[in-house]
This record gives sequence, C-alpha cells and structure tokens, in this order.
Amino acid sequence: MTATPATRVYGVDPATGRPMVLELRGGLIHALHSEPHDVTGWLSPGLIDLQVNGFAGHDMNGGSLTVQTVHDLALAMLACGVTTFLPTLITASQVQLTQALATIAQARREIALVARMVPYVHVEGPSIAPEDGPRGAHPAAHVRPPVLEEFLEWQAVSGGLVGMVTLSPHWLQAPAYIAALVAAGVHVALGHTDATAEQITAAVDAGAGLSTHLGNGLYAQISRRRSPLWTQLVEDRLCASFIADGHHLAAEVFKVMLRAKGLERSLIVSDATAIGGMPAGRYDASIGGMVNLSGDGRLSLNDGKGEYLAGAALPLFAGVATLVRQTGLSLADALMLATRNPGRWVGGRGVLAAGQPADLVRFEFNPDTPGAPRVAGVWLDGSQMI
Repeated sequence: MTATPATRVYGVDPATGRPMVLELRGGLIHALHSEPHDVTGWLSPGLIDLQVNGFAGHDMNGGSLTVQTVHDLALAMLACGVTTFLPTLITASQVQLTQALATIAQARREIALVARMVPYVHVEGPSIAPEDGPRGAHPAAHVRPPVLEEFLEWQAVSGGLVGMVTLSPHWLQAPAYIAALVAAGVHVALGHTDATAEQITAAVDAGAGLSTHLGNGLYAQISRRRSPLWTQLVEDRLCASFIADGHHLAAEVFKVMLRAKGLERSLIVSDATAIGGMPAGRYDASIGGMVNLSGDGRLSLNDGKGEYLAGAALPLFAGVATLVRQTGLSLADALMLATRNPGRWVGGRGVLAAGQPADLVRFEFNPDTPGAPRVAGVWLDGSQMI
C-alpha cells in the first residue's frame, strides 16, 4: 500500500525567525524542520479561546440561539485565526441556559466543523457576586446561588457538554458545589467576585483551578490591603486568564499581574461579545443592554460615563499584539499564552510537534504597525480552511 503523501505548509518560526516547514498527514503534524523557502508569514498553532460570548453579530446569549448561529460563529473564529473556542454563556434564567446548551449540542451533532472546534461549553455564572461592580454586565435578576441539580440539568440537556463553570466562591454552597463539578471532570474558575481570602482558598482546596479574566469583574476601586485580586495573584494553584485588549487592563497593571502569576500560569482570552468586529457605534446588546463601541475596540455601558466595560470587542489575535506591544513579551511567548497555555484546558491542543493535531495559522505581524496580525492562512486537522 502506498503511503498518502504529506502536505507541506511553509512559514517562519516565531521563536527563531528561521524558515519552517511542517509536513501534515492524516490530520496530524507528521514532521517539522527548518528549510529555506520564500514564504514570509509567521507560522503558529491555531489560537485557542476559552471565552467567546459571540462575535461579528453572532450571539451566544441573545435568547434565540440557533444551530446556524453557532456554525457562523465558528466560521468567524476561523477567520480570526482561532481553531478551538469555548462558546460562553453568561448569567441567565435556567430556561435560557438549557435552551442554549441544547442548541450548541445539536450544532455539534449536525456540523462536523463545530464538533471539531468546540470541545465543550463555558458557563460564566449564574452564581457570581450580585453587587454592582463585581457582577459586571451580567443581569442582576438572574444571579443565584450554585445548585447542583441545576448543573445536572445543564448536562442532561447537552449530553455533558458543560466543561467549565465560572463562579464566585463567596456562596456558602461553593466548596461542595466545586468539588462535585471537579469530580465530574469539569473545570471550575473563579470570577466576578468580592470573596474573602478564606473563601478563595476554600474554593481552590475544593478543586478550582483558574481565575476568569483576572483584574476584571471587581469593584472599580479596590483596597490595597484586602481584595480578591491579591489572593488570586499569589495563589500558585490558580492559573489566570486575562483580557489583553488594551482596555480591560492598563499596561503597567498587566505587566505586574504577568510577573506575579508567571507565564506558565497565564493565558489570554478575548471575552468577545456579539458586538465584536462590528463598526463603531451604539448597539442594543444582550450583554449590557445599550452599549457604545469605539473605533479602538472599547465596548462600554451606555450610562453617560463609559466607565464600565460591557465585555470585549477585539479578537484573540489582537490580544497577542497587545502582549507584544504593552508588556515587552516576545512574539513566541505572546503566542504561547494564546495557544499552548489555554490548550492545556482543552486536552493539550495548541502545540507544534509531531503527532499533534494539524491546527495551524499563518499570519503577518509587525509590532511597529498598529492593529492586530493579519491572518494569511488557517488549517484545521490539516485541511486549509482560509
């Protein structure tokens, strides 16, 4: 039997700056090596986004989710260089959450692309802090304590599709709830909270392993002595996700947080909403109600002040660029926070190595030129999609 010839993909290694060739076979990376060629684009694993509420008008939280919307969001993610993402459902009624979960599960059953790109769903809420500030743009009317029976209903309607839950550990029931979810193989993240140090420690003891968009979902003014931010930064058992859009975290704050957590325990997410990728203007959004989107991608509540953000509006690749420009990270390290590190939460994706899935992105990027990298090619399981 004649072996299937390997597909060759050319690019430049972000770590070395040298020409790189990947040989793909059977949807996997068969081999990789350095070889002279004329292709100039950087070559990386496809990006992995653990928090996507929507993008380009495709909304996971609008209350009328369809299979087509899930499919269209997957295509929009591919166009942004993202090959794996977690549809993220925020605080809502149990009816809306179960309907959305059932729809995403149906999309995975019916559309192979969605099944490949979406390993599971991230539910952010509804058991978050009820107070203005830590609650963020989540609707106060649907914030409620964690109840295991509600989680079990999510899993029943979706075939066990919920793989990550973000909550505030201040609830009395939180440690037992977290332990039950972790025992069921679900990742638990902490976010939108004003919990005490003792409550955060109890949650980590119970199995929580991630901080969701650390530095956001807090009061606008925090105590220099007591804040859930400090406890999560120094807790080495917690990894942390960050929104690197240039709006959610000031450059100096971001640098300090990365130094505290270390690059190995850090990753970036887009936290993109359906308004992401849309023209600047005023929108009626499912997250935050009336919101304003500025030309530089800042999405804020339309409260006359613009002080509070209403989610994010830039794709994950913009976060890679922000890391390079604001924090001084190399392109290779910035990519690691958008590929290998989040990949640990989805079965080890996001690595360029023989035997790994051939999910790739080739892109053009100059740190001295404003804007996000330009996607020049995307491969999923070895098939070129863009």
